[in-house]
Amino acid sequence: MDDAPPDPAPRPAGVATYRLAPAFAARLVGFGVVVTAVVVLLVAVLAWALSWPAVVVVVVGVVGVLAVLGAATWLRRRYVVRLDDVGYHVRMVRGAGVTRGRWTEVESAAAASPHGIACVVLRRHDGAATSIPVAMLATDRERFADEVRARLERAAI
Repeated sequence: MDDAPPDPAPRPAGVATYRLAPAFAARLVGFGVVVTAVVVLLVAVLAWALSWPAVVVVVVGVVGVLAVLGAATWLRRRYVVRLDDVGYHVRMVRGAGVTRGRWTEVESAAAASPHGIACVVLRRHDGAATSIPVAMLATDRERFADEVRARLERAAI
């Protein structure tokens, strides 16, 4: 009898999702921790000044920690880029440009570095563009670029 764990569920055919890189998720969670600490400090000062019971500070701290943990879990489950056979969808990227489109609307995909940030830029037939900063993705830059090019080529057939 084989004691090996079962294989994970296969990814749906034709769909690739790319999640937020751990370094970016850590920055966002760290920001949440700092905000929580400042709020707890302000509530502690108010509690002292207004003679509130200490339990108020504890409750605010616990709620803040739970909110940060919830945000961390949410970030781990969300994708930043989703590619399928029909098109693409980009989320959580400020300044991405067009965040959703069909491969048939894309004219070319190229590497670029606007503002010194390595991106894959999808240029569309209508003149608009989608910029995807590859450092934000939890994957190898070349692998992602190859996947985008392959999907673009398949759509052109």
